[in-house]
Amino acid sequence: MVPVEVADKAAGLRLTVPLDLEPMEAKLVEALPIEPGWQFEPKWDGFRCLVFRAGDKVALHSKSGKQLGRYFPEVVSLLESVPGNQFVLDGELVVPLGSSFSFDALQMRLHPAESRIRKLAVKTPATLILFDMLLATDGESLMREPLTARRMALEHFFARCSASERLKLSPYTLTRREAMKWLAHAGHVLDGVIAKRVDGPYLPGERAMLKVKLQRTADCVVGGFRYGTDSRQVGSLLLGLYDAEARLDHVGFTSTIANAERPALTKRLEALVASPGFTGKAPGSPSRWSTERSVDWVPVKPKLVVEVRYDQVTGDRFRHGTKLVRFRPDKAPRQCTLEQLKPPARPPKLVAKLLGY
Repeated sequence: MVPVEVADKAAGLRLTVPLDLEPMEAKLVEALPIEPGWQFEPKWDGFRCLVFRAGDKVALHSKSGKQLGRYFPEVVSLLESVPGNQFVLDGELVVPLGSSFSFDALQMRLHPAESRIRKLAVKTPATLILFDMLLATDGESLMREPLTARRMALEHFFARCSASERLKLSPYTLTRREAMKWLAHAGHVLDGVIAKRVDGPYLPGERAMLKVKLQRTADCVVGGFRYGTDSRQVGSLLLGLYDAEARLDHVGFTSTIANAERPALTKRLEALVASPGFTGKAPGSPSRWSTERSVDWVPVKPKLVVEVRYDQVTGDRFRHGTKLVRFRPDKAPRQCTLEQLKPPARPPKLVAKLLGY
């Protein structure tokens, strides 16, 4: 992309790179590349953030182009204090909490009330993890430069910044074996691993990187189900895990049921229909996201156990839909507890080093 001068009227910025820049994206793949010429980086579980600095003005843009500055005033203040009158950075906003990062706390920052945001900025301040530099402090666009040159510029920039607990430099490795260790041992913190060509330029909006998502499995109790839309066959299974008080909490759903298996599974579930299904948190509990469909479910006796594959957990719930792996007739329902979703007591070495533990 040829650099052009674009003004961001809302933030009063003017830079020699597009301020409506779309971040470079990654294509989902099953495995990390084995051939040479790749750099591997952690895929952090936060909000992607492009940083624009021009003079005394700083703007934070999300992946979709939404301005994030009002939601993270402490990050704006931090970036106003670092050396350089102009730069463009690519990174990830996270909120450290204990030995991990809290996506829940991150989401809570997207609040309409400024007073609430200011309070949370003090209580749960965000950290910005940097992994690319697109505009150098001398005003030179780096987007056509290879990753090696951009990383060198980023490291020089970071070295000039005064030490801050809220500004971090993302690690990287050129060794696939090390990246595989991250995937194996950094669960509940990472979202996966990104692979970037060391000789590749920055290609806005293009899926020029590769990503391997971190996938985990959990054994869950089927506490209910929903019929498919305009159907009398099962559409999704509602999943539960037992809490410390032996109450079955709703934690998510899976709808990846083979069509050929739906008729028999529907009969099996209908034979188990009984209230309450969930004895703790139940589907359709009042919330701002509740819909007519979200409360339309059928409770069943907690007899069936399934193994599901998931990516991330937020607030003791699967953040996204899960993939059904298999039924587990060998597993007792009471063995399926929330402990499966808990992060380790100690942070993985990768995260401990980044956060300074």
